[in-house]
Amino acid sequence: MDQFISDFLSGENTPQLASNFLPYYSTLISKAGSILSQETLTSIQKALQRGKMEDIVGVIQKSLELAENASLDVAVIGESGTGKSSFINALRGLSPEEEGSASVGAVETTLKKTPYKHPKYSNVTFWDLPGTGTPNFFPETYLEKVEFANYDFFIIISSSRFKLNEAVLAQKIKEKGKNFYLVRSKVDSDLYNEEKSRPRSFKKDRVLQHIRDNCLENLSDIGVPEPRIFLISNFDRTDFDFPSLEETLLKELPAHKRHTFALLLPGLSEAAIELKRDFIKEKIWLEALKSAALALFSFMPMISGFDLPEQEKCLHLYQSYFGLDDKSLNEIAENLGISVQDIKSSMKSLNFWLLVKDDSIAANALKCVESYCSKSGGIPSTVFQLFKTYFIQLKFLNAVADDAKLLLQKTLECCSGRE
Repeated sequence: MDQFISDFLSGENTPQLASNFLPYYSTLISKAGSILSQETLTSIQKALQRGKMEDIVGVIQKSLELAENASLDVAVIGESGTGKSSFINALRGLSPEEEGSASVGAVETTLKKTPYKHPKYSNVTFWDLPGTGTPNFFPETYLEKVEFANYDFFIIISSSRFKLNEAVLAQKIKEKGKNFYLVRSKVDSDLYNEEKSRPRSFKKDRVLQHIRDNCLENLSDIGVPEPRIFLISNFDRTDFDFPSLEETLLKELPAHKRHTFALLLPGLSEAAIELKRDFIKEKIWLEALKSAALALFSFMPMISGFDLPEQEKCLHLYQSYFGLDDKSLNEIAENLGISVQDIKSSMKSLNFWLLVKDDSIAANALKCVESYCSKSGGIPSTVFQLFKTYFIQLKFLNAVADDAKLLLQKTLECCSGRE
């Protein structure tokens, strides 16, 4: 057990514990940032200084509820034919042929925003907004008409050169205090066409740099200083700048909304799986700290304890986060042309009882001691609750994340075998 948790359980040297909190917590968070704001971290540190366990519980509980219930509204702007609908489908994990996907190739003629809910997370909505080339586009009134205040950030898509209207719109979004991201789509098509037309002199990196330089120069000329351009293909979220775009969005979202966006990341690379694991691990640690603080009060562990039904629910939730739920596995098996059983055969996280089973004499003795300590409270009860909420959940998380990597490897092998 690490030094910070040991100090917390001992209840000694509270000032030192408080001063160590922020440096220690910084080692827990993902490279894309924390799910806690700096203000919240300071509140926890002050509660530690005062030795107020109930304050720690309250701050953490409120923060976790904010992270779990945070809504996310993403505005996507682009003219018809730029790949806007395909981009929305990619972020929602849907193909153009699946039910509920955004219509690809539809012609825009009116100023009408269209919402698309994420199929797994109902609190996440992608808004398809008309592009700047529509007859009704007026930069002065556009943002008010689409109710700009309702969106967390804006993504402006183009499949060629960004035009003056798009530059003006980007500036107005910035003036309103919102973030915008310029996305150059269909770079895979550009590369294909370039290779076909110039097979002997074709160099992928040189073509991509030319596209980027062209966009940067064009935007600078029409009034967007130091623009950030993300080159993407809607058909491969692991290639070009798609991973960089997702990580940038995570970093620049408000802290309490990062957890929601992190859950949307598909397990298309080991880096994405690890990033999602880090966010969930941070949340587990916070839940454990809250549980440990609660365990200092008599009978509280019996009221809020992490029992078997809660553990099984937790495991299923993690499986859903990483695309290992039954629905997802069935879809993957169908796409790969293999049986679901073949996929499941090598996975360890699908057997709940195998993960939690421990019939040893020591384990049974610990259960008896836990029952006694839960009634009396104090440090022994804290240790038990911390173990149950942290180490068991961490065991589930690691098992599921490792299985997600195995599934990724199997998927890559099957795809490679078809080529």
